[in-house]
Amino acid sequence: MTTDTPSPFHLGERTAQRLAGLSTPPMAPIRAFMPDQHRAFFELLPYVLIAARDERGWPVPTMLAGLPGFISSPDPTTLRVTTTDPHDPVRALLKPGAAFGLLGIDLSNRRRNRANGRVAAADDQTLTLAIEQSFGNCPKYINLRDATWHEAVAPAPSESFVGLDREARALIGCADTFFIASGSENGLDMSHRGGAPGFVRIEGESLVVPDYRGNRFFNTFGNLVLDSRASLLFVDFERGDTTVVRGRVEIDWAAGPALPDAERVWRLKVEDGWRRRGALPLRWRERAA
Repeated sequence: MTTDTPSPFHLGERTAQRLAGLSTPPMAPIRAFMPDQHRAFFELLPYVLIAARDERGWPVPTMLAGLPGFISSPDPTTLRVTTTDPHDPVRALLKPGAAFGLLGIDLSNRRRNRANGRVAAADDQTLTLAIEQSFGNCPKYINLRDATWHEAVAPAPSESFVGLDREARALIGCADTFFIASGSENGLDMSHRGGAPGFVRIEGESLVVPDYRGNRFFNTFGNLVLDSRASLLFVDFERGDTTVVRGRVEIDWAAGPALPDAERVWRLKVEDGWRRRGALPLRWRERAA
């Protein structure tokens, strides 16, 4: 008698894999705990990306930052994050029981690990995150940058805008990196996208993004198949500002050949966003590969 191994992927991910032309959804080392190397990796980071849901159910991202050690892992299913920014609108959404998606990424060496789960506890200074899934990602399309600590100042409150304002267009038009928050009834995901400067095209109020070959898990697209809402976070690496735009995504599964190295293309129709000046006590400098 044979026993079928349960797929680590939810329905949306399996659907996205089929739409991408994968005849058999791949298995993956997606664990219900963090291996020791992942725990050690998170503890060395000076920043981490996290996604939450707002009051309307939209997935929204932020970057949390601190001196190395601001993240700790007391056991293989727990991360504790010290964060005290009172102006971060996403931080306030991370209440006990709330779902989260987490991305740890080190731009200096292209390492990245992802996790998701639920907030176990939260107060004004500490988030305790209960990990339900943990997995690594490949180093592709991560542009090298070295981070230095910048004297922390009180970050400004968020500045809201509708559509794409001039400042957002300027930042996005030359960006080589962004982070995307997506979600479905299965939870939240926080992921990275990178390419050459200007790889995100701006067409009116829409962003057109090439999708390159990755780990074939289709975590982000799997969520978008079920819920088209997404939020993108762009970092001004020289100033420590962050800009978030959100909207609904359409995926063109057959448009990839029109763009160099792309397998498909997706478009985000921007509805609104917000900007936080001086949100991060870090500055990054580009480094050649």
